[in-house]
Amino acid sequence: MDIPADLLLIDDDEVFVRVLARALTARGFAVASAHDANAALAQARRAPPRYVMLDLKLGADNGLILIPQLLAIAPAARILLLTGYASIATAVEAIKRGAHHYLAKPVDADAVVRALTEADTAGTELTTPDAPPPLKRLEWEHIQRVLAECEGNISEAARRLGLHRRTLQRKLAKRPVREAE
Repeated sequence: MDIPADLLLIDDDEVFVRVLARALTARGFAVASAHDANAALAQARRAPPRYVMLDLKLGADNGLILIPQLLAIAPAARILLLTGYASIATAVEAIKRGAHHYLAKPVDADAVVRALTEADTAGTELTTPDAPPPLKRLEWEHIQRVLAECEGNISEAARRLGLHRRTLQRKLAKRPVREAE
């Protein structure tokens, strides 16, 4: 018998999920977890969550595609998209698909709680930097936008970008360029 969960954690990194689940349980959440898209949807159907923390990259699955599916199962759920590959394009796409918040890894449990429980009226803050971003950062964001438009299909994204598929895969394996602080 499944216990209804307040929070569904969806991430393919099992150690990260275990550590975050322990921290969020200590903060009063009943936590369920899933490590791929099929398990996440099955868990959501068994016990529709009030909150969902979803990773952008779930192995072969794309977290962006899961957002509308999760909202179809649990329309009142607040969804936080979490990623180690943050870009403006994926943040905008996540919000368009129904996510309530977007955070870049690394993140602590308190930031996750704030993002999940903040009022809907607070919205997502996007600030513009004083100096233009570096060219490599713009390239990274453009690649992310095209990849999102292709729903994670690397071959199609490479074709649209005029790159060889392996070249695009190498670029995606690299971390995004950090902003000057």
